[in-house]
Amino acid sequence: MDSNEVNKWFGAIVGTALFVQTCIVASDFIFEAEEPEKAGYVVPGVEAEAAAPAEAAAPAEAATDFATAIPAADAMAGEVVAARCAACHEWTKDGPNKIGPNIYGVIGRDKASFPGYNYSPVMQSQRGEWTYESLYEFLERPAVAVPGTKMAFAGLPRAQDRLNVIAFLRNQADAPAPLPAASAPTP
Repeated sequence: MDSNEVNKWFGAIVGTALFVQTCIVASDFIFEAEEPEKAGYVVPGVEAEAAAPAEAAAPAEAATDFATAIPAADAMAGEVVAARCAACHEWTKDGPNKIGPNIYGVIGRDKASFPGYNYSPVMQSQRGEWTYESLYEFLERPAVAVPGTKMAFAGLPRAQDRLNVIAFLRNQADAPAPLPAASAPTP
């Protein structure tokens, strides 16, 4: 092999490496991924990081007036967000249970009450029915709302996503659950 042939091969390898590296840098720039607020799964034996003082001092989210927020929410956008749930949940009337229970008519239904589904003991210990408020809190961070639940979903951190999903689920019932009374404005 003469030196021209070796130089061509070397140039091809170096050129390919530079092209690949350029593509990686460009894709990182174009598709910048946000760091998740909470890990999607828990690694046994690893302790959770302590909350930073700034996070601990963050103001609580303002109370949501579901009487006005649910009608204003976008049920079509909620259906798109709820597609993430389709691997584990069904929301059609008389649909089967999957990894999770069927959630048709979930608003107003007693917690852990769908027939034929084997709920975790901690979920079975939950009392009351799924209200707009309890579903809103649960969807934000299921593992925090019901510690020990077998639902591995990290949650929906955006309030508007939760409202949209609830508006969508409200329509997945024989009759939509009545909206709560509007709360009085605070002075």
